[in-house]
Amino acid sequence: MLQKTGLLALLLMVLEWTRPGLPSPLRPICDLRVLNHFIKEARDAEDAMKSCREGCSLSESVTVPQTTVDFEIWENKNGSEQAQEVQSGLYLLQQALSLLRASVTNTALHSHIDNSLRNLLSINAVLRSLNIQEYTPPASVAELEGTWRVSTATDLLQVHVNFLRGKVQLLLLDAKACQQDVS
Repeated sequence: MLQKTGLLALLLMVLEWTRPGLPSPLRPICDLRVLNHFIKEARDAEDAMKSCREGCSLSESVTVPQTTVDFEIWENKNGSEQAQEVQSGLYLLQQALSLLRASVTNTALHSHIDNSLRNLLSINAVLRSLNIQEYTPPASVAELEGTWRVSTATDLLQVHVNFLRGKVQLLLLDAKACQQDVS
């Protein structure tokens, strides 16, 4: 009798989930808690850099994406243009963080920078899973619009945090695959 009750309960749960009129749950790839975790780790790296006193400088200035968002301009861009802007920013951040990793001699910071690099790769994987076209970097970063240069590691990590909180989050929030279906 206990097995029949368990099967009946399972059947009722399945029927409840498939009942018309209920919004479908978000795809796990669209769960912003993952991005929020990446943002927290980026803030941790920024905080660690701020407290670093030795062996934590950037060897040369680097090109990074603009982090400010003019919402009127952003909303007027199509999804492909928004994705291209985010992907170019992720590319610039990967290049800049790789240079930072090579120039920092403070081993305590290496794990923070490595986490940030892994997280950027994960975000790129998320974008691919949302069927966003693969990004092809230009021959020169000078060809990219909406960039500026930073010369300190702290500024670089602040741009990293702000870019995740801004354009990356906006792109994921607006992704068609992440919209809940309401019947």
